[in-house]
Amino acid sequence: MLIVLFLLSLPAVTPRLYSSDEIQYFSYLRSLWFDRDLSFENEYQYFYERGIARAEGFHETFLERTTATGRRINFGTMGCAVLWAPFYAVGDVIARASGAPVDGFSRPYVAAVAYGSAAYAFLAILLAIASARRLGLDAFVAGPVILVGTPLLFYGYIAPPYSHACSAFAVALFIYVWLRVREHWSIGGLAALGACAALMTMVREQDAFVVLPVAGDFALSFVNVKRRMPNAKGRMSNAKDEKTNAKDENTNARFLVAALVGIVTFGLVYSPQAVAYLRLNGHVGPHASVGAKMNWMAPHALQVLFSPEHGFFVWTPLALLAIFGLVASAFRRKIPDGRRIFVLFLLMIALQVYVSGSVESWTVAGAFGQRRFVALTAILVIGYAALQRACAGSNARRAALVAITILGVYWNLALIAEFSIGLMDRQKLEPRRNAYDAFVTIPAEAPSLAYRFLFDRASFYQGARRRAAEAGGPR
Repeated sequence: MLIVLFLLSLPAVTPRLYSSDEIQYFSYLRSLWFDRDLSFENEYQYFYERGIARAEGFHETFLERTTATGRRINFGTMGCAVLWAPFYAVGDVIARASGAPVDGFSRPYVAAVAYGSAAYAFLAILLAIASARRLGLDAFVAGPVILVGTPLLFYGYIAPPYSHACSAFAVALFIYVWLRVREHWSIGGLAALGACAALMTMVREQDAFVVLPVAGDFALSFVNVKRRMPNAKGRMSNAKDEKTNAKDENTNARFLVAALVGIVTFGLVYSPQAVAYLRLNGHVGPHASVGAKMNWMAPHALQVLFSPEHGFFVWTPLALLAIFGLVASAFRRKIPDGRRIFVLFLLMIALQVYVSGSVESWTVAGAFGQRRFVALTAILVIGYAALQRACAGSNARRAALVAITILGVYWNLALIAEFSIGLMDRQKLEPRRNAYDAFVTIPAEAPSLAYRFLFDRASFYQGARRRAAEAGGPR
């Protein structure tokens, strides 16, 4: 059923590139596919000359400045290019068959990336549902709720060439593999986990923080094995103890080998990104200007959650519900081992708050919502499913959850509409004004907005074209 809904939703995907972030991630793929280099000047020039990239400062940042190796700057990573590549290949076939320009820029290529992101947004939800099932939770409702009630919908369908749908997928895949691997911590399982961690980091470096709680989980499991080993001053009391000790020592050795294999696999899978960084920036890591805007004391950690203009919970109140669900599960006595998992989920969220609050540009002004938290999609699905379980014993609690969920989903959809038609100040959310527009203006204009979205979607971008023309670019 969910697959059918996804196929029916494909007409809602917007196959276009607009922002500088989208262009940077797309340029990685186009450059590697057609030019087989990491020189992005021709990609940037293409989008600039056609008025697609006319944001203030684009030319100065991407067509004038260079890196230490003399190449044009790219603040993105290549993980999205890796994930988009199968879809881009289909776009290449379609371009050749349809007579469209086989240049990597034409509509089949851009559409392929856009539909690819929508597919990864959907796969992130499926993986989250599967992960929840492993924890004894029914997330069949929670998955669609989080999809339409959080910024994942915007970045999967309205602005898909951003990295965030791919990020949600990569983190969801990592979490799913972790929940399977942690039952035995096998060598093959750690290899798979290391590969997923590398992919996740290649999509967005910030997502690497998700690895830390999982590493802690592995360390705790290793300590528990050590504690089970008999300690009788090096002497065996009987043959049974000797056999048990030998088994535990083998398990101990297997843990160490598995950890080493996981680390090596991470390094191997991540190596293309390391090489790309060396060729692009002259060192392994992002451009130096990225580090310059980080303050690791996280001065904006509370603001990134609660700011009335930019806060995650103001933009996405369903996230708060999901976190309540995680907290409730962390204190359930019936699932002693499961409690650790939910605590680790909360730690993953806290680490994302920490790193997002450490960025000087924490407001992500001009973006829809706190987009850096889209990576937490799978955790939010699990948290919402856990809250559903907690409310299952009371009709009043279930009714309250349904009512709040409907409001949260509508709030997200209304904000997307406001953002798309220019009712919203894109630099910040103004709760009073936006609440008025959400519950008064948008309902009144809903029929015309639906018609434009289905049959005249280009009309939503005419304002952007006018601004580009006024800046001196072609229409």
